[in-house]
Amino acid sequence: MKRFLPQSLPSWILLILIASLLTTQVATLSIVSRDRAENNNVLELFRLSERAYTLVKVLYAAPPSERSILASALSNTANPLSMSDEPAVTSAIASDDSLAELEDVLVARLSAFGVTDARIRRVSNRPPSSPATSPSAPDPDVGIVERQLSDIAEDFSQSDGLAASIKFKDGQWLNFVTPIAPEPPIFTAQTLPLFGSVAAVVIAMSIWAMRRLTAPYRALERAVKRIGDDVKSPPLPEFGSSEYKSAARAVNTMQAQLREYVADREQLAAALAHDLRTPLTRIRLRLELLRKSPLRQSLTHDLNDIEAISRSVIDFATYEIVDEEQEKIDFWSLVDSVADGFPQASFDKTSLASRGLICMGRPIALRRCVTNLVNNAVTYGEKAHISLAQSGADILLTIRDEGPGIPQAKLDEVFQPFRRVEGSRNRGTGGFGLGLTIARNIARRSGGDITLANDTDGGLRAELRIPRAV
Repeated sequence: MKRFLPQSLPSWILLILIASLLTTQVATLSIVSRDRAENNNVLELFRLSERAYTLVKVLYAAPPSERSILASALSNTANPLSMSDEPAVTSAIASDDSLAELEDVLVARLSAFGVTDARIRRVSNRPPSSPATSPSAPDPDVGIVERQLSDIAEDFSQSDGLAASIKFKDGQWLNFVTPIAPEPPIFTAQTLPLFGSVAAVVIAMSIWAMRRLTAPYRALERAVKRIGDDVKSPPLPEFGSSEYKSAARAVNTMQAQLREYVADREQLAAALAHDLRTPLTRIRLRLELLRKSPLRQSLTHDLNDIEAISRSVIDFATYEIVDEEQEKIDFWSLVDSVADGFPQASFDKTSLASRGLICMGRPIALRRCVTNLVNNAVTYGEKAHISLAQSGADILLTIRDEGPGIPQAKLDEVFQPFRRVEGSRNRGTGGFGLGLTIARNIARRSGGDITLANDTDGGLRAELRIPRAV
């Protein structure tokens, strides 16, 4: 059920707005329909009352013997009228309170014309007075008004009615039926397109307004994601509604503080690693004086490890400091030049068809990223098999080695700084756990990413995805 529900705030707001609009329309039409029915009922009772008054006044003035002739003359198909010794409405009990009250009103109003009793009942819709015939084509000589009058007369002849029987003091009953005016439907062939057009316009304007209102927030979302990949990305423009400007200002402040923190961390690490070079140089000079000492070889080995750690820390701390502009790069040529520096690396034959793949990035940083991946494959897997291809809108670089692979639980862990599958810091078994960290950071800053997986044919497979330049 949840998959059919909106997943974003604008969609929810739009759904609530449309549901509220439909609910309001249905409620409004229901109220209008009910009020119209009530008003129409009162109007029909008024029409019956006025007709009864007119007929009784006319017939009361005529002699009793002539009333039947006069009633026949006044009768027609739509409004039947007759005089009889028995009432057409046989029941003396009204079917509802409104009719009972109207009976009392008629008796009181018509008592001056010799009326002693009145009975009113509702009758169901009457069959047409003539046999039904198939509708014929409209006569072109008949005007619009004439046609409309004819249609109304036909509707009246088949509509429900109010039957009334009014008794004179001489015992004669006046029987007549007043047809109830047909209540036109709310939705017709003429009104339905109008309702639909209004609803479509309201929904279209709501969608347009919602997209325009939420556009700054979508830009805010993209900018926050960009900050996660590149803390040095341009700040957000502060425009639009007051809420958005406050959010953008807070994000810009956070980005500035984060940039300062990262810069301080990088500068501190670089300064510490750089300052280690001076005492390390002194120690190396002093070791030269210990040519015959048995400790010289072990101390030299430890000193080399310290210098390697120092270089790794400098590399890790300064790769973000270098302010390198992005430009279009022939990625195939870049990877080919890196592979030339490793005799153990080889291109797959299928990669030759991928010449001319262009991406946007920082050349030195991307070269460093690819170099770290190839160096890891050669160091831990003896050989690096490189393939390059286009994957959708991305460039996919795959580097597979022939090593033992990495346990599944540690595939993400090796991207953390100073984390290695082999837990020692021995230079003979690898580096210091910074190569993959730097490579992934560079890839993500370029809009891509690096993933590791154990290959089905053995060894570890590293995949680098970089967006292809349009």
